[in-house]
Amino acid sequence: MARKNGQKRNKSRGNPTLERARDELYSAIRQCGVMEVPVEEQGSWMDETLEYMLERHPELLPAELEQLKQLGMRFCMPVIQHGRDHTAVTTQDANAA
Repeated sequence: MARKNGQKRNKSRGNPTLERARDELYSAIRQCGVMEVPVEEQGSWMDETLEYMLERHPELLPAELEQLKQLGMRFCMPVIQHGRDHTAVTTQDANAA
């Protein structure tokens, strides 16, 4: 059966609380300058921030908190600049692929 024009497609979305917490975490990472500190400090900052997130969103499950931590730590990783430097040690290494 065809849909009528103007009828919106019903998309199933993920957990809105998790999405909101993820967005808050990304914003906090950017505002606090966490990306510029050593990884060890990022980890302790992340643990403290996730405790705060759990206070704000008590309905988050432990698995969701772990997912937030992984997303946050990945978000803190530096961007790889492509094309600036050659990473192959020799031309043979570059042509091996």
